[in-house]
Amino acid sequence: MNKFDIAVIPGDGIGLEVVPAAKQVLEAAAELHGGLSFQWTEFPWNCEYYLKHGQMMPEDGIATLRNFDHIFLGAVGMPKLVPDHISLWGLLIKIRREMQQSINVRPAKLLRGLQSPLRDPKHFDLIVVRENSEGEYSEIGGRIHSGPDQMAIQNAVFTRKATERAMRYAFELAKSRRNHVTSATKSNGISHSMPFWDEVFNEVKGDYAEAETASIHIDALAAFFVMKPHQFDVIVASNLFGDILTDLGGAIMGSIGIAPAANLNVERKFPSMFEPVHGSAPDIAGKGLANPIGQIWTGKMMLDFMGYTELGNLILEAIEDTLSAGIKTADLGGKATTSEMTEYIIARLREK
Repeated sequence: MNKFDIAVIPGDGIGLEVVPAAKQVLEAAAELHGGLSFQWTEFPWNCEYYLKHGQMMPEDGIATLRNFDHIFLGAVGMPKLVPDHISLWGLLIKIRREMQQSINVRPAKLLRGLQSPLRDPKHFDLIVVRENSEGEYSEIGGRIHSGPDQMAIQNAVFTRKATERAMRYAFELAKSRRNHVTSATKSNGISHSMPFWDEVFNEVKGDYAEAETASIHIDALAAFFVMKPHQFDVIVASNLFGDILTDLGGAIMGSIGIAPAANLNVERKFPSMFEPVHGSAPDIAGKGLANPIGQIWTGKMMLDFMGYTELGNLILEAIEDTLSAGIKTADLGGKATTSEMTEYIIARLREK
């Protein structure tokens, strides 16, 4: 039997509700397979931990996490208690950077049983590959002066290594899909980093002659996500562009609460981290209203990365069966609680 040691960080807000729900589904999936099991180790690292200890995780937190196969994260953030730049950079982004999770993967598709807010979505099924280690989210910059002369500088950093790595991952992923890769750019307005991005993309696509490609400016691409998302297969984007596009991807699916994500250490030297796109949603936390699909679908992505793609697909089928039966949480226009939706998904999974 293959046993996986998973570090669990429920985090803040609804993370404390959706993570246990997803664990139940993954345990049910493991029972179905028979040759798979999980060892879960939970860590209470969140904003409450910060208020008690002055840091989002202990000094040896990263060293501790390196002992696990993967990390399963819920949500981070309680902005009324801890500023977002502290909670994110102290936990989420710290893990991404120090575990060298250089690729972020976020799918968006029209799920069976779910109505998109788009008038004619035409069964879109796309994946955004986001460069996850640098770009616009670099730490380089600073502030100077005060008062009316105060100034802030934020430097974007694009290296050939990281840019090419994200693009090659996108092309390799596209091989198992419709073999079309779109590059998100803005070289008509950003005069250094985006022309560089375009140059690398044009070089890399030369090694994938069988793939169809397109290069689209980010403003137009955002519009096309609304107007014709079905035309896209794999999109490769910088850190900021990928972040924005994938929130939009959740919206056109019907709710950001169903959008999953994977932060991958593609070399498999360190653990990868799996987290839903949604935030901690403190306004509904503790009320049983949270949609568990984003976290459960994230668990499906973790199974995919482990090599259990067929099992992961069964989970996604169970999610769609549940939605098709009209079992939906409030964000999807239904009345089901977090636990009711989870139980229904598990029941459908066990019928597979």
